[in-house]
Amino acid sequence: MLPTSSSSTKGRSGPSPRPNLLPHYLRRIVKWQQMDIEYTFWQMLHLCTSPKVVYQHTKYHKQTKNQWARDDPAFVVMCSLLLSVSTIAYCAAYDHSTAHAVFVVISVLLFHFLVTGAILATVCWLFTNNYLREEVPNSHVVEQRVEWLYAFDVHCSSFFPMFLLLYVVHFFLSPILIAHGFVPVLLSNLLFMAAISYYHYLNFLGYDVLPFLERTTFFLYPIGVIIVLSPILILCGFNPSRYFMNMYFSRLL
Repeated sequence: MLPTSSSSTKGRSGPSPRPNLLPHYLRRIVKWQQMDIEYTFWQMLHLCTSPKVVYQHTKYHKQTKNQWARDDPAFVVMCSLLLSVSTIAYCAAYDHSTAHAVFVVISVLLFHFLVTGAILATVCWLFTNNYLREEVPNSHVVEQRVEWLYAFDVHCSSFFPMFLLLYVVHFFLSPILIAHGFVPVLLSNLLFMAAISYYHYLNFLGYDVLPFLERTTFFLYPIGVIIVLSPILILCGFNPSRYFMNMYFSRLL
């Protein structure tokens, strides 16, 4: 009886919990030589062309390293660098104050990407773990949970194509988009609608790949709201490009 009892207890306990990966993740940010930049650019390319391939590799990562989240901060670092460069381009085109330009770059990097991403990741992390996880059928199955770092990864992956549309493409089209008239309003709303909808679609793919989650189509619901809301904003004459550009460069618009 004693060996049987011991084996049963061991089966219920499952593997020992992994240590917190966040400190190790943060330490690797300053170690450029340890980052896989080539794989990061491969992910960025395929997030725009075939995002399902990227999340198929997430499964391989789980099988080889026993975690869903990236252990390499290269994606976050490259997104931050690209976002900073694009913001500097906006400042060079629309701002004449160096001090204000520094403020804009820091605020965009922190609030548009990192702080907002951390908040959205926390909300999705709490929501998926509390409401979308499948019930464990018996005590012998190891319970799985969404890692916070994985939720932040999903945000970063979803953010990159949106960044290309709303920061890069928008920059080159900005002389047209911030003009007055119906056509700039229409084009600006369509661009924002496409970018934000694709963000939520990638968000859905990121959580749908996790086998222990159910009802992940919840993450597609915001797309319906955006599609309904966009024509209303167009008819009201709201121009999101002018609105957001006015937040930072109001004296020039």
